[in-house]
Amino acid sequence: MADQLVMSSARLIVVRHWWVLRRGNPWTLLANGLFEPFLYLMSVGVGIGTLIGAPGRAIAGGYSYASFVAPALLATSAMNTATAETIWGLWFRMRFEKFYDSLITTPLTAYDIAVGETTAAALRGFFAGSCFLCVIAVLGMTHSLWAVLALPAVALGAFSFAAAGLAAATLMRELHHNQYVQLVMLPMFLFSATFYPLSIYPTALHDIVAALPLYQSTNLIRGLTLGHVGRAQLFAVVYLCVFGLLSLWFGARRLTRLLAH
Repeated sequence: MADQLVMSSARLIVVRHWWVLRRGNPWTLLANGLFEPFLYLMSVGVGIGTLIGAPGRAIAGGYSYASFVAPALLATSAMNTATAETIWGLWFRMRFEKFYDSLITTPLTAYDIAVGETTAAALRGFFAGSCFLCVIAVLGMTHSLWAVLALPAVALGAFSFAAAGLAAATLMRELHHNQYVQLVMLPMFLFSATFYPLSIYPTALHDIVAALPLYQSTNLIRGLTLGHVGRAQLFAVVYLCVFGLLSLWFGARRLTRLLAH
């Protein structure tokens, strides 16, 4: 019953954000979710993929090198969209607008706000990722019927990163602290087997790279789009679920403490 009440209350936050998005320019969400990953796909996946030729196809299991890169960019698109909404949006509403100070005077609690913000951000990430998935499907970069499950995989990745963004936002005291977040996200994007397989790294680094949430999201979506489905993808699902739920729990506790002062 308590969980149902939280979800019902959190839905109000989602509806509010959707209403604000509709009154603004919803096409910016589509552009932001498609433009940057599409440029990477064309420049690195297609451009450099043409130069490396057969070795690139070998990396992708016989498919084009762009087919190997595209799922990673899909996971990155969902990550960037979801985290931007929680890190920037939530922090601004909490520190400058004092929006949540008025909400907690109603029956809404900090947990309701945390769940609602995470859900709204995850939906944005899912929307951006879904649009990019349609693009790579049209370009012929999906090679298995398992690719249908890439949609819920994108949703799971968006949720986990939205929750992580929520947790990060509650730890930021100044606006420039966002730079520390970027110091984590940019290397994670570059080194999560985005442009080359995990086997390239020394054996000692395999476990470190595999522990990155973006690697797990990429590995899950890549396995589905290329048709390489096994225990690694099942582990990625469990990993992202646990990572997202723990981040949401931590972020909700931090938000409760911040709004109590």
